[in-house]
Amino acid sequence: MQNFATKFRKNSFYVLIVCLVFLVISGCGSTTAAPIENNTSAPQTKDSPTSNDDINKNKNEEKTDAVTPSQTTTKGKLTVHYIDVGQGASQLIQTPSGKTMLIDGGNNDDEQRIVSYLKKQGVKKVDVLIGTHPDADHVGGLDAVVDAFDIGKIYMPKVSSNTKTYESLLTSIKNKNLKVTTAKAGITIDLDNQLDIKMIAPVKTYDDKNEMSAVIKLTFGKNSFLFTGDAESGSESDMIDSGANLKSDVLLVGHHGSNSSTSQAFLNAVNPTYAVIQVGENSYGHPTSDILKRLNSKNIKIYRNDLQGTIVFTSDGTTIKPSVSEWKYTSTAKQEETNSQKSDTTSSTKKEPAASTETKTKTETNTNVY
Repeated sequence: MQNFATKFRKNSFYVLIVCLVFLVISGCGSTTAAPIENNTSAPQTKDSPTSNDDINKNKNEEKTDAVTPSQTTTKGKLTVHYIDVGQGASQLIQTPSGKTMLIDGGNNDDEQRIVSYLKKQGVKKVDVLIGTHPDADHVGGLDAVVDAFDIGKIYMPKVSSNTKTYESLLTSIKNKNLKVTTAKAGITIDLDNQLDIKMIAPVKTYDDKNEMSAVIKLTFGKNSFLFTGDAESGSESDMIDSGANLKSDVLLVGHHGSNSSTSQAFLNAVNPTYAVIQVGENSYGHPTSDILKRLNSKNIKIYRNDLQGTIVFTSDGTTIKPSVSEWKYTSTAKQEETNSQKSDTTSSTKKEPAASTETKTKTETNTNVY
């Protein structure tokens, strides 16, 4: 019995040791298994969709953000012609689909020059015709254009004027039974489905005809052009206040480079890479040194009709290529140019554009064109 008891105690001791070992092993397994399970289960529920659906979703969202109306894939070429009409302004836009828009037409004595230029470019119809304001150096040649071509839609600001130049244009429009749509901010021009063309001025009604100028922004893919007519600082300020997106690659400098236009605030808002000054021989000092310095201080590439002739920009929706090299501004170059203009003004028999003379002497009357 004593031996049996001794063996029983030993066996019980061994059994107890085995149980304790088992319990310890089981306990350790449970304490280590829990955090492993938590670490593997929680991240997996998050990582799995992120690596598949969410990543694809994010890629799609990035593509959607990148494909905006102004950045869609473009086809063909856009050409913008800043036609040399001396001390005046005229721009021809030819779209990728072959449509044509003409903004202004120079002076009265530029009629045949404008018509010949359009025909040389293969124009048979002017789908959109815009007279930015009634001054003769902008609308003087448009009556001949109306007479010579099929015309689509016509836009002009609602400004009364009794000058013979303006009346001649209205007569040509009337003779072809055409209508005029009032040019004002908020209008979208339907010309080509690849182009976004918006009229962003005049925002208000002004007494000054220059301030009533129609201002148009054209966007093709990632490239944009701003056409300003003779809009001056008052209209420029209102355009800024309107919240319109003025940022453009190419700026037509307002009012031929006069100090009354292209304010610093407006230039900052547009922030162009290129600036075109449509100007010819004149006694007004256009373009002024202040404007040239202002453009040069922002490293804007300057182009001038008076020194470089007609200038053409070609765009594929991504890249803009000018037909000539930029004009380099230096104080010396400006002084030589000023002396040359004075000499030309004294010796030349060429008539000064009638725009300013008419603007200063004409009286206001109401017209029934609209």
